[in-house]
Amino acid sequence: MDIYNEKDLVLGNLCRALKILQNSKNFYKLIPEVRINFVYALKNAKLPSDVAGIPGRITAIGDKLIFPSYPQFGVSDHMARAMIEIMKYNSSKRAGINFKYTDELRNWIKEYSKRNNLIFGLIDRSKEPKEVSRIDGHSMPWKIKNLIESTNKEVPDIFYENEALGKEPLFVLIGNSAIEVAEKVIEITSSFYKEVDEL
Repeated sequence: MDIYNEKDLVLGNLCRALKILQNSKNFYKLIPEVRINFVYALKNAKLPSDVAGIPGRITAIGDKLIFPSYPQFGVSDHMARAMIEIMKYNSSKRAGINFKYTDELRNWIKEYSKRNNLIFGLIDRSKEPKEVSRIDGHSMPWKIKNLIESTNKEVPDIFYENEALGKEPLFVLIGNSAIEVAEKVIEITSSFYKEVDEL
């Protein structure tokens, strides 16, 4: 498959995944302050330009998700670099989405992960050495290494970054494709709010 066909497949998959998110009843409730990044990388992604994302990120007006533009390559930096690092440990894990963190949701997802055989991980920002955070480009490799160490050397299905100075805590869910990620995150959202509403 040539690179242009692969790019078309990645973009098309992301577009279909966005439609899945748009049809969700509750996902808008999990939009963080920094909004949502949703990315899908080419098979041999090495640079952020090899990773497709949503220009301007995903936000909401009321309960309606808003996508400022169609997916494009090279429009994400942070999430793109995270996926590139994750792919060094498991090349099939090419897509990811971030969403809002709360302590309640963390406790629930931890139990949900156990029930559904999902690998749950943590990036502990408090352990990041100052010499790493000071050097541009060194933080992400350290973060993903720290993440993999938290899961006995396995790439997790879902993880969170805890709070740090000026940094919002966030969940990230990853998978083999954007559609898979969308379906997983909607299943988590639906199950969580169903249980919350029943309490």
